Amino acid sequence: MNDTADHNPQQDDTQPLVAHLTELRDRLLRCILAILVVFFSLFYFANDIYYFVSEPLRSLLPEGTSMIATEIASPFLTPFKLTMVASVIVAMPFLLYQIWSFIAPGMYQSEKRIAIPLLISSIVLFYAGLAFAYYVVFPLVFGFFSTIGPEGVNYTPDIARFLDMVLKLFFAFGIAFEIPIATVLVIWAGITTPQALAEKRPYIIVGCFIFGMLLTPPDIISQALLAIPMWCLFELGVFFGRFVSARKDTENP
Repeated sequence: MNDTADHNPQQDDTQPLVAHLTELRDRLLRCILAILVVFFSLFYFANDIYYFVSEPLRSLLPEGTSMIATEIASPFLTPFKLTMVASVIVAMPFLLYQIWSFIAPGMYQSEKRIAIPLLISSIVLFYAGLAFAYYVVFPLVFGFFSTIGPEGVNYTPDIARFLDMVLKLFFAFGIAFEIPIATVLVIWAGITTPQALAEKRPYIIVGCFIFGMLLTPPDIISQALLAIPMWCLFELGVFFGRFVSARKDTENP
């Protein structure tokens, strides 16, 4: 009996899929392990991390007041939650590297030449967004809230509510600072052109303020502090997108 008669052609098709799924599982496990390693390294300093993050608000509190915890488990769970988020942020370069390593084998060499700078830029811009939120936005927003209250009302923010607001702002500015990368990517993919994006500038500006309204607290200061940088970052993305478009036209005449 011929051995080739028992050969199933579907096996050749399923093997690559199984290999990709196995690699995806391994890389996801590495990501989880990296986050856990960073978390357990930082957990001892959980209260110090919360102290650092809350400094922009605590420094503006009226004399004789402090932050409070209105729930029994808040003194433990709030720093725990913040440390977990901080672990993901610290491990972000490794996480993005795992994503890159998974998709890179399927990319052309010309695509890798532009993808690597975009990957590095995305990491830098994400951290820049977090730094902008902490050093620029937090003092202005918390300063506004700490002085606008009616006379006779003690301003004593709850630590859990404060953390929810801080994480929301961190997320908003971290994502917003990725706009240049997203702009360059859609131009590189041929979805649109720099000229077409420039023509839609009025709609983009309105969209930035709507985005700022949805992702920030209900005050005009934080909305503007998110919307205006988003608009500037969009313009930066269009600027670099012109070079990408010109290079693409040169490579594919």
